[in-house]
Parts: sequence; structure tokens; C-alpha cells
Amino acid sequence: MHYFFETTKTMTYNPNKHHRRSIRLKGYDYSQAGLYYITICTQNRACLFGKIENGKMILNDAGRMIKNEWLKLTERFKNIALHEYVVMPNHFHAILEIVDVPVGATLVVAPDNNGLVAPDNNGLVAPNNNDLVAPNDNDIFTQNKKGQPRGLPLRLSQRGKTVGDMVGAFASITTVKYIRGVKNNGWQPFNKKMWQRNYWEHIIRDEQSHMAISEYIMNNPANWDNDRLK
Repeated sequence: MHYFFETTKTMTYNPNKHHRRSIRLKGYDYSQAGLYYITICTQNRACLFGKIENGKMILNDAGRMIKNEWLKLTERFKNIALHEYVVMPNHFHAILEIVDVPVGATLVVAPDNNGLVAPDNNGLVAPNNNDLVAPNDNDIFTQNKKGQPRGLPLRLSQRGKTVGDMVGAFASITTVKYIRGVKNNGWQPFNKKMWQRNYWEHIIRDEQSHMAISEYIMNNPANWDNDRLK
């Protein structure tokens, strides 16, 4: 399996662009504009995506796939912007922004030419009907009730996509591609599920929080020995 050094994408914080509309509480509409910090872990914390050497993340082929599929989310969802992220051996951190769109505009999933997600022109991702959990201000890793979907996103809703929809699509697509890698390229098999059922999410409410989380993401490989997700 080939390995590649991973670099983290960064973007300067712009207080005008990253305007917060409101603090998310139970029932808050995730499709409103905002910055979100998400973490997804592999099932049983299996190290599937590469290794840490001298404080740097070295991606294997699977890790490279994870990185590429994350970057492709901007092709599938037209209302998002991607900020800092890092692929770690057994988890993934990222800052995702849901951007403002014109009032009355319909947000659609961009067609995917690789056949993994191929809705028609009116296709939209099904919403999550589970209640949303308000984040704990003292815990940056707030657990969300939405779990990993068993299949690919469905075509149902006419409303904007949520963070859960995007994470679900990412988890589904990467799982399908990883399974292909196991069968065709001898990637390390996983036990039943590649990703844990739940993911962690934290709304970024201000510039100070954004800078602290960005720094945490960028320094994550160097701090691997002390990583609580190791």
C-alpha cells in the first residue's frame, strides 16, 4: 500500500463571511449558515488510513481516498465550503461551513458521475427526523444522535441539506469505496462497519473558537501520542 504525506487545508477567518445567525439549540435548523467542527471515528478505532511518523500524517491509499472524497463534497452539495481538515489513522476532523443562499433558492445535490450518488436534477437528500441534541459548551466533542446511514442518501426533501446529510453522504460513499479497495487492492479489512455509528459535532460560534479548533486540527498529527482518540 502506498503512503503519502498529508497536508491540512487552511483558510483565513473572515468575520463578515463567517457570520453566525444564532446559537444552535434543540431543533435548530442545521441548514442555516454556520461553521461546524465535526469528528468521525472508525469502528473500534481501527487505524485504516495511514500512520504517524515524526509528527506528520502519512496517508495510505485508503487515507488518500478519504481526503479526496471529502474535497468532492463541494461538488455534491452546492451550499458548503470546506475549511481546515485532517485525515488521521483512525479518525477525521474537519471544519465545514454551510453558506448563505438566496431566499427561496432550492439546494440540490450535484450529480455524481462515479455512480455512487446519482439523483436526478430534482434529487435531494432525505432529512434526519431524529431530534437534534444541543451542544455542551464545555465539550468540543458533542455527540449527535444521527447515526451513519446504512445505504446511500435518499431523494426526498425540498429543504436545505443539514450537516448530518453531508456527513452521512461522506460516510456512505467512503465506505463503498473502501470496500472496493479491500476487494481489489488488498486494503486492510474492517469489522462489519468502517465508521462508528455516531459522529461528533460542535457549532463554532465565534472567531476565538474557530481559531482554537483550527489550530487543534493542524496540530493533531504532531500530538498523536497524546490523542484521546488514538
